[in-house]
Amino acid sequence: MKLNTRIVLCSATLAALMLPAAAQISQRKENQQDRIGNGVASGELTAGEAAKLEKKESNLSKEEKLMRSEDGGKLTNADRKVLNQQQNHLSKQIYNQKHDAQTQNTNPKSEVGKRAENQQDRIAQGIKSGQLTAGEASNLEHKEAAIDREVRTDRAGNGGKLTSQERRQVNRQQNHVSNQIYNKKHNGRHQ
Repeated sequence: MKLNTRIVLCSATLAALMLPAAAQISQRKENQQDRIGNGVASGELTAGEAAKLEKKESNLSKEEKLMRSEDGGKLTNADRKVLNQQQNHLSKQIYNQKHDAQTQNTNPKSEVGKRAENQQDRIAQGIKSGQLTAGEASNLEHKEAAIDREVRTDRAGNGGKLTSQERRQVNRQQNHVSNQIYNKKHNGRHQ
């Protein structure tokens, strides 16, 4: 597994050296979005971890946009160096989060768990396809993480089960987030 990871990283590095600087930054952002999307889909990233990574990706995009606006739409060598260092740092964080002990349940037994897994898959697909921007994905992941925390807390207070009232409440929250996933995926904004 480690050999495959090294081969992929070396290939990505070699490909990056062949691209113009602006294309490198854009391609790295897309690659990192794909890695986050794959981590969500595989369960290697929890909703909370994905939300934090997406927020950082969104902030990095905002910083790049600001740098470009300050220099007539172009990035200076110093800007590219700063962005590259930040992308390297984010890349390491993605790797570390994907390989830590926390995982999302990818084979839930309960209806609530199955629904949460389905919504995570929809978010992951939106990240991979570029239908969700980093900021939109971060927002959705934060909402999913909040529902997950609420379910854990409710189950802990009830011996591992949800009451029918708690299930209805979670279902309403999941319906709300489901509608937001659809709306954000179809709002015309792309990564």
